[in-house]
Amino acid sequence: MIIFRYLCRELLGATLAVSAVLLLMVMSGRFVKYLAEAAAGDLSAGILFSLMGFKLPGFLELVIPLGFFVGILLAYGRLYIESEMTVLHACGFSERQLLRYTLLVALLVAALVAAMSLYLTPTGIERTSHLLTADKSRNEFDHLVPKKFVSTEGDRAVYYAEALSEDRSTMHNVFLAELGSSRGETETDHQIVTVAREGVQQIDPETGLRYLVLRDGYRYEGVPGQSDYRQMAFSSYEVLLEIPRLRSKASDKLQSMTTAELWKSSDPRERVNLHYRFSLPVLVLVVAILAVPLSRTNPRQGRYAKMIPAILLYIIYIVALQGVRGAIEDGKIEHAWTIWLVHPPFLILGLLLLGGGNLRKPRNRPVGDSGDSNGGRSDVTA
Repeated sequence: MIIFRYLCRELLGATLAVSAVLLLMVMSGRFVKYLAEAAAGDLSAGILFSLMGFKLPGFLELVIPLGFFVGILLAYGRLYIESEMTVLHACGFSERQLLRYTLLVALLVAALVAAMSLYLTPTGIERTSHLLTADKSRNEFDHLVPKKFVSTEGDRAVYYAEALSEDRSTMHNVFLAELGSSRGETETDHQIVTVAREGVQQIDPETGLRYLVLRDGYRYEGVPGQSDYRQMAFSSYEVLLEIPRLRSKASDKLQSMTTAELWKSSDPRERVNLHYRFSLPVLVLVVAILAVPLSRTNPRQGRYAKMIPAILLYIIYIVALQGVRGAIEDGKIEHAWTIWLVHPPFLILGLLLLGGGNLRKPRNRPVGDSGDSNGGRSDVTA
């Protein structure tokens, strides 16, 4: 039990450290992407941290298996380098016991990954979709950035404001270019340009429609290159703001389905996502079996001698899993259960690397046993 607690502490400590570094790298990249969208006015800055929180389970379900795999390599590699594993084997601690203790820890990690993949990740994706939908349902003018030309959805209009009031309710020195159709011209030919001293959004209490109320400005309408432009001066002019069309990715909708919904479905695209969610905990157990023999390190080789080949093997494993999943979703493979054929080759490889002889329990020999026929005694003659 003392050895198990020691190995467990080493494994979990290394796994936590590696997973934290990997998670920081993945989340920082996604956070920079969201920051860029917020700076461009495509996303509200107030929902950034909520988005990252909802995305966290999806990151963890992929980061934790890799962190556990690398954690085994680092923890056991250190034990081999510092000859602690040699001492354990000399005291009768077999390779089979090492594998058994590792799998016990792997079961805990697999249970955590299962909770992520089966419940937390779909819930997070669904809440992320709702949050983005609520943010996109706001009009484009809510995301206006001063002194920046911004296109509306569908590129039907371009607007610009030199400045905004502190409460972002009033725009100053507004420019609005619209595409329209009149007298038989195409939409790309006929253009409407409006400039105004200020603009304010108003909502019709009866219909809920939004209007941009422009004050003290001019409106120009016509076809570029022709002289029949119409000019109109106004003290107040209302422009109906289009309701943005919300688009949701089919993949996000599929991944946000609950496990119970996928279980009842007969659609191959939905069934493969169910199998994939159950495959991630199995992935943890298989990579644990792979990592135990790969962690054997000769002190002369160094601690990181097998790190690169081991990580390449893990990349091949996860890419194969994702590739089969994508092929089934694209209709190239008919049966959803085909994804389970990815695991056996890597499991067999791990068992082959372990080797049948290394799994046998070593026999404890007496300290004085030298293996000779005289019972360990040698006759010394002068």
